[in-house]
Amino acid sequence: MTTQAAQARNLEHSVPLAALAIAFLKVALYGIGGGGGLVWARRIAVDQRRWISEQDFADIVSLCQFMPGPNIVGIAVCVGTKLRGSIGAIAAVAGFLLIPWTIGFTLGVLYLQHAHHPALQNILGGVSAAAAGLLIATGIRMLLPHRGRPAAVLFAALAFGLMAFGKLPLLFVLLGLAPLSIAVAGIARAR
Repeated sequence: MTTQAAQARNLEHSVPLAALAIAFLKVALYGIGGGGGLVWARRIAVDQRRWISEQDFADIVSLCQFMPGPNIVGIAVCVGTKLRGSIGAIAAVAGFLLIPWTIGFTLGVLYLQHAHHPALQNILGGVSAAAAGLLIATGIRMLLPHRGRPAAVLFAALAFGLMAFGKLPLLFVLLGLAPLSIAVAGIARAR
């Protein structure tokens, strides 16, 4: 058995399924939206629990950009699978979706009934600004492990520019930049 396989087997038994479910339940409850979920998923899986490395998390987020559906659900699937296989993915996604779905459904019904209240509009504006700040901070933290790789920083800046200023959809940016970045990485490795 290889060392990597032995480490994976040890990790499989060291991360309880309940811990995965509770961790992603926290991600959903603390995350307030998709961007906030990314912040908390990183904080819990990388910083607090040390289940995966910063590089692994950045790779998982990159992969989840290509997957259909919300990125954070893809992250739950990938982290759960990495830690405990298919059953880990189920535990992580169940933790992420069960109670927050119920809360979201309830809040959605209440919002539809009271959307016209100015106080609610002010609250949502403040939450939106806070979520944007968290997303920017997470983006910067995810870029830090790549700071010694100029090509990675360049592609991150290109993606940001094309989406923020060029107003291009994420799918078009990914379809355009992914093959180019793969080619650049291949050339760099060949040297």
